[in-house]
Amino acid sequence: MEFLPIFLNIQGETCIVVGGGDVATRKISLLLRAGGKVTVISPEVSDAVAALVDGDKVTHVNRNWQDLDLKGCKLVIAATSDAAVNRLVVDAANKCGTPVNVVDQPQLCSFIMPSIIDRSPVIAAVSTGGASPVLARLIRARLESLIPAGYGRLAELAANFREQVKQKFSDHDDRRRFWDNILQGGVAERVFSGHMEEAEVVMKKALQEAKPDAGMGEVYLVGGGPGDPDLLTFRALRCMQKADVVVYDRLVAKSIVEMTRRDAKRIYVGKERDNHAMPQEEINKLLARLAKEGKRVVRLKGGDPFIFGRGGEEIDTLAEEGIPFQVIPGITAAAGCASYAGIPLTHRDYAQSVTFVTGHLKDGSMNLNWEQLAQPQQTIVFYMGLKGLPVITHELQAHGVSADMPVALVQQGTTHMQRVFTGTLKTIADIVEKEQPKPPTLIIIGEVVELHEKLSWYKPPHTTEENFVPSENY
Repeated sequence: MEFLPIFLNIQGETCIVVGGGDVATRKISLLLRAGGKVTVISPEVSDAVAALVDGDKVTHVNRNWQDLDLKGCKLVIAATSDAAVNRLVVDAANKCGTPVNVVDQPQLCSFIMPSIIDRSPVIAAVSTGGASPVLARLIRARLESLIPAGYGRLAELAANFREQVKQKFSDHDDRRRFWDNILQGGVAERVFSGHMEEAEVVMKKALQEAKPDAGMGEVYLVGGGPGDPDLLTFRALRCMQKADVVVYDRLVAKSIVEMTRRDAKRIYVGKERDNHAMPQEEINKLLARLAKEGKRVVRLKGGDPFIFGRGGEEIDTLAEEGIPFQVIPGITAAAGCASYAGIPLTHRDYAQSVTFVTGHLKDGSMNLNWEQLAQPQQTIVFYMGLKGLPVITHELQAHGVSADMPVALVQQGTTHMQRVFTGTLKTIADIVEKEQPKPPTLIIIGEVVELHEKLSWYKPPHTTEENFVPSENY
């Protein structure tokens, strides 16, 4: 982040706006809405500013800027068309530590003015750090349509009951769970529909009947998809936002982990081949123990938890110990990576079936049914197969597959780090030696790979930023 997003209390505080034109008028309006006492310093002012002065809403100092004007000032906004004057304001503000904003010059600002969604007392602010104010306004316009006006009334209702809830629940986690249920349930629906009195009745009843949750928690087994956060399901995101604890894998994208609650405890249990941060049996026990402590636990896995994600082993333990759990499927790597690489896994002219295969078995071997995998007119997708690629290519050819069979390697598919390497069973080893693809890399073998060049649509931006944190799905 280039700027720390904060909300500043300026109620009754002196705020200075240098300049009196149309741009200054907009800034003055925002400061007045936030309760600031505005002083305008400018030898000339627009009709709109003059009207505010005549209405005793702002104070006008009819002269040029002076450094002494900052005395007792909470913040200052430079909104003139004179770069030299703006620079003087910035220098003076920086000397005395006063927050300063220069309109349309973010490089000079110690704070910037975001686009605002006002549902007072709920305020949402959107900023691009000055890179594109127009984009910020477009995002704000979209959020305006998604955030009902009733959220302000809902916040007021919550404020009225805040102390009562605090007295009812001494434990922070119990309070948060209570509010989670209230703000997403019947009380909120009644507020949004304008039935405030009925909402208060339901709220009082819920508070009276609520009990601290000292019992069993719950585990949400969440498929995080192949990497692109936009491929998460709505349900997955809701569970991620409710969790007290997040237990995550090596190949869950950073951007997806960051979508969990900020105050949730995060526990990394990632596994690489021959290097396990935590053995699977310990992960199973960890999930059970956390749930028994009353925690809501998200077990966040790359791809889909039931496709080479060992999710079945984890919920088997939970079921044996009587712990409630839910499974939220995700887009598996084969579907996501193939789609973003422009490779249809099935196609009437090329493949009538698709087979998902793990690149290594529990004992580390690759004792697969090679005769079945060598059948024509199918697509084979290998998860976790990069290290065993020489065995894969040798065995398929030994069982009758042509050396010219197309092969694609999709590295970090669906993310901005995606790279696709194509070759054949005969040439792919040389390509790997030259390009050195890194996990997670998915292997797709079949004639459908020929369509990649024609159907490839995703063009990731060039970046060296790593996208994955310490999962095991590939």
